[in-house]
Amino acid sequence: MKNINKKILITFSGILLVSISGCTKLDEEVLGSKFVNTSTTSSTADLAGVYNVLNGFTDQANLYALQEQSTDEMMGPTRGTDWGDFGTWRKLHQHTWDPFHNQINSTWDQLNTGVYRATQVIAAASDNKIKAEASFLRAFFMFQMVDLFGQQPFRNPTDSPETNPKVMSRVEATDFLIKDLEFAEANLPLGSADKANKTAAQTLLAKVYLNKAVYTGTTLGGPYTFAKADMDKAVDYCNKVISTSGKSLTPTYFDNFAPENTALSKEEIFVIGNKEGAAIGNVQNRFRMTLHYNQTPSGWNGFTTLADFYHSFESTDQRIGGSYPGFTDKVGMKSGFLIGQQYGPNNEVLKDRSGNNLVFTENVNLLFAKEADGIRVIKYIPKPNAKNDGIIEQAANDYIFLRFADVLLMKAEGILRGGTDAQGKTALQLVNDLRSTRGASLFTSLDVKNLLAERGRELYWEGWRRNDMIRFGVFNDPVDQRATKSAPSRTLFPIPQRAVDTNPNLKQNPGY
Repeated sequence: MKNINKKILITFSGILLVSISGCTKLDEEVLGSKFVNTSTTSSTADLAGVYNVLNGFTDQANLYALQEQSTDEMMGPTRGTDWGDFGTWRKLHQHTWDPFHNQINSTWDQLNTGVYRATQVIAAASDNKIKAEASFLRAFFMFQMVDLFGQQPFRNPTDSPETNPKVMSRVEATDFLIKDLEFAEANLPLGSADKANKTAAQTLLAKVYLNKAVYTGTTLGGPYTFAKADMDKAVDYCNKVISTSGKSLTPTYFDNFAPENTALSKEEIFVIGNKEGAAIGNVQNRFRMTLHYNQTPSGWNGFTTLADFYHSFESTDQRIGGSYPGFTDKVGMKSGFLIGQQYGPNNEVLKDRSGNNLVFTENVNLLFAKEADGIRVIKYIPKPNAKNDGIIEQAANDYIFLRFADVLLMKAEGILRGGTDAQGKTALQLVNDLRSTRGASLFTSLDVKNLLAERGRELYWEGWRRNDMIRFGVFNDPVDQRATKSAPSRTLFPIPQRAVDTNPNLKQNPGY
């Protein structure tokens, strides 16, 4: 069993914290319950501290778990005494969390740390490029806050430590982060994907406008009215990426997630750039969290996908997985979805801990799962070591936040919801271009249902599924191991109770 990796040391006013995700010159002291900034600011060094917050998002818990475990493509079953963890994973999948949930608390802390650190850099920097990088990063963290919690506590570095942070509403925070992204787009170069860049700002702007109906709607949980002006904006920003970024679809899908993806992928827009031997945002959690103990690489025997989600793929679709050169031929494991008999190096038939053949099954019970129950997922490809009996622990797979295929799908959605494309493409053409590249059959028509399914097939386990399901109005629908429809209020997570208790400007979200 893999315990939740807690990177949080101290919280203050229920809002901000000091993170151990990386070294920084931001010297943050907690005196009682109030924050005091004692730093002598060096903008370049402090900007590194903002980027360091991103490294915590590669964990299987917190932000990633909130965005994936609550959906139709992932769950964390309890296996005997393993993965019980006081029900933290089950509550996410079954939509039974409350304001005291540990991962909700930690995610709140991580994101607010990122927002505040970025704000410090913006306030102190005189260089517009540094300001623009920090503005993009602040918008990236704030986007997640708006999406998950619908409120944004905000403190300027010059504010008195005795003053409770003000709180932006969902609408106010959305407008605020759009301005940050517009400034970033205007002042950043195209740049490399491992730093804030113009293309990343355009991509996130498209995502904000696509979701604006959710973030500004008056009815929690929908239905949503997608304004044509917002859809036009989303399409226009996607067109900027398509026209100026030099990005394109990667012909071999899993090259996007391989140890050499920096060079192999044509799709990277915003990533944590990793180097072999110095993987600051190590991708290991993404395969360790799902693999069995006896596989190569060995795993923690945790998370699975849902059988219905697996069956949404055609057998010819690259994205369902299969043999990957330099990996499967060395350690026996395939990419993508792992189901049925599993094999090790030299095509060895693997056994479970009781000596039975290790055969992953479709069905899994969230409360009482056997060790081989559930379909496993390998999105990021491990790199075998020289003996092929293990892996390179610090492999160079970049960890992806934003990539080009998402841009094409966002553009298609914007058009489908009423946006106009100056390039004259139809939504169906865009989706079929993607499906053709991935080896899937072409659609004869496109509606919101099969577009959502296509987003799932393309972006599974990348941290976008909850966001998509809410926008398409199906997040609360029953799925395997959640038999009844959940309340519309579940489209927002609660504000951590300790935050509400310490800042009277925060109001608990409806339903909690």
